Amino acid sequence: MALNTAHAFNGAGIILYNGERILLYAKDVRLAISENSVAAFKGEKKGEIYLTSHRIIFTNSHQSDLLKSFSVPFNCMREFELEQPIFGANHLKGKVVAENGGNWVGTAKFKLWFYSGGAIEFGQAMMKAGQLALSNRAPRPQPPQYTPQGNIFQAPPPAYGLVCGDPNYGWLPYSTFPSAPPASSVYMTDAPPPYPGLIPNTPMYTPPENAATQQMPAAYYDPNKPNTAYAAASAPPAYEEANLYEKKRL
Repeated sequence: MALNTAHAFNGAGIILYNGERILLYAKDVRLAISENSVAAFKGEKKGEIYLTSHRIIFTNSHQSDLLKSFSVPFNCMREFELEQPIFGANHLKGKVVAENGGNWVGTAKFKLWFYSGGAIEFGQAMMKAGQLALSNRAPRPQPPQYTPQGNIFQAPPPAYGLVCGDPNYGWLPYSTFPSAPPASSVYMTDAPPPYPGLIPNTPMYTPPENAATQQMPAAYYDPNKPNTAYAAASAPPAYEEANLYEKKRL
């Protein structure tokens, strides 16, 4: 998991890797992170969540909060469960491991509530995505992750539009999550994902020649300058260490 590396332009959107695509998008989601003393994790957060071909990304609606965004590659997740309590809202919970260079260290536990519904459907899709991504892991250790060089640009429609008619994504619950994020809120970097996703060898996108791009500085988490932009973390844990499905409850 990486803290404050996936949001862009003072929180008004997210930045994807080149070749990454958004699969599901949900508003009115609440996040709680526990069992870690990082100041940014304190308190319940409200915002939006994205399931992508490579990870989940949460963005905070309150950009005055120290936590602007967090992203969790599938191989950084442990003990994932779908909770359906008799009393209380359905929710997802699990444990996350910090990525090297992800602006925090150690482990933490999280819970996600979907106040507009869809917790179970999102969780099941998330588990399916994780299974597919882990099956595409490299037969050798992942190379060191690098900081992307170059610009970010407005993501092309295939990166955020609903995936309709593609048999690779026929299991996505679009009846529950029929909306895509606003096109103006999705950006992309030149760098490819540093970890495999659902579909191996996904195509890369080239920005149009007249596309507005912006050179992004090397970002870091600074409480005095909380509105950070994109910066890639260092290499995540090896896929052999991942145990996304150590626990699950349907």
